[in-house]
Amino acid sequence: MLNIVLFEPEIPQNTGNIMRTCVATHSKLHLIKPLGFSLDEKYIKRSGVNYIKYCEYEVYENIDEFFSKNKGTYYFLTRYGHKPHTSFDYSNKEENIYFFFGKESTGIPTNILKPYIDKCMRIPMTDKVRALNVSNAVAIMIYEALRQQDYLDLLRDEPHKSSNFIEESGD
Repeated sequence: MLNIVLFEPEIPQNTGNIMRTCVATHSKLHLIKPLGFSLDEKYIKRSGVNYIKYCEYEVYENIDEFFSKNKGTYYFLTRYGHKPHTSFDYSNKEENIYFFFGKESTGIPTNILKPYIDKCMRIPMTDKVRALNVSNAVAIMIYEALRQQDYLDLLRDEPHKSSNFIEESGD
C-alpha cells in the first residue's frame, strides 16, 4: 500500500488538495500533530471538494506514535536529499511504502531525517526555488510510485465515458 505522511502540516488548503490526491490514488494519508488547522475547517473541504468523505486518513499525536503503529519502508522528501525521487524502486505492490513530507515552513527536522539519510530524496529543480508546494510534491511522488506499479487498478479512462469519447463527439 502507498501512504502519504504529512509531518505537522500548517496550511489547510494543501492538506485538502493532498486528501483529494489520496482518494484519486487509493493512498492512505497520515497526519502527524500538531496540525496548523482544524480538520473541520471549510478550507479543507473546499480544497478537497466533496471527495474528502472518501479519504482514508489517520491522525497521530506525534512522530513516535506514527512509527510505533506503522511498519514498512519510509522515504523522506526533503530539500536536503541528494538523490532524485526517481532513483528508488517502488514497484513491490505488497510493500507498505510511506512517503514523508514536512511542514510547509521548515520541512522535516534533521533529527528525524538523519537515521534515514539513505532514503532521503529531492525532486530536481532549479536553484531559483527552494522547494515545491507540498501538494504538488505529493502528486509527483505518488504518481511516480504508481507508474512503477503500472497504476495498479486505477482507471485509465474517465468513468461513464467511452474510451473513444473524443472521436465519437460531434464537435
